Amino acid sequence: MNKTQDAKYEHQDVLGLIAGGGRLPFLVAVGAKRAGLKVVCVGLAETTDHGLSDEVDIFYKAAIARPGGWIRRLRKHRVTRTIMVGRVSKRRLFTPWRLMQYLPDWRAFRIYYWRLRGKNTQPDSLLCAVADELASGGIVLENSTMYCKEHLATEGVMTGKRVRPSVESDIEFGWNIVKKLGELDIGQAIAVKEKEVIAVEAIEGTAAMIERAGRLCRSGGWTLIKVSKPQQDMRFDVPCIGPDTIRSLAQNGGKYLVVEADKTIIIDKSETIKLADKLGIAMLGR
Repeated sequence: MNKTQDAKYEHQDVLGLIAGGGRLPFLVAVGAKRAGLKVVCVGLAETTDHGLSDEVDIFYKAAIARPGGWIRRLRKHRVTRTIMVGRVSKRRLFTPWRLMQYLPDWRAFRIYYWRLRGKNTQPDSLLCAVADELASGGIVLENSTMYCKEHLATEGVMTGKRVRPSVESDIEFGWNIVKKLGELDIGQAIAVKEKEVIAVEAIEGTAAMIERAGRLCRSGGWTLIKVSKPQQDMRFDVPCIGPDTIRSLAQNGGKYLVVEADKTIIIDKSETIKLADKLGIAMLGR
């Protein structure tokens, strides 16, 4: 974008978007534009989906381990408020020679060796440290659902197919367990059937856990429960489901999907609910 194009936004509200992969950054960009905001996006290299640049006003690619570059690009366009959403595989944190692979800048070293000193390095701690570092550069992270609230799960049954009474006991059984897992920062989802835990989400993510549950429960008919953490920071790592979740459940024998109302994002909500009805998956917001 040239100086003339940039000037027309000089007095307009601006929102920054730090984007990983998946559809969620698209939903946030569309919602922010609908609200009349100029969107300046920093796409994290090797994760951002193709086409996101067409949905924002200004788009940059930046290295995942160089937050100083994110700050410089956003501040160049007078950004002070930013949303950070999208998938970044947690397994990247454990790749061999990760420091050399991602060539971290001095702000990344500050995050790891100063802000995280004496603390655990679980994902939430790391994300909070990133947020603090961004704030020190004048970039404040906002609630990630602010511009896509219409995609949040609602309370009650969202599909035509309803939850059988026998499954309600599984939901009661699994709900407190998965909340405890979230409190311990292990994962945000479990698979249950007949008051037995089939699979627990960990660093591999929900999609891989669903496949594992399908292998372990060949008879099918199990329930996936996905919730927020008890002290969920709505700035990042908000639980999400979408069409891919529904397809994978159907392929792996899952029949019921329970999510936390008002704290779970349903990607392309209407399409996801229609697909669930088509594939015989009952969706419940609790």
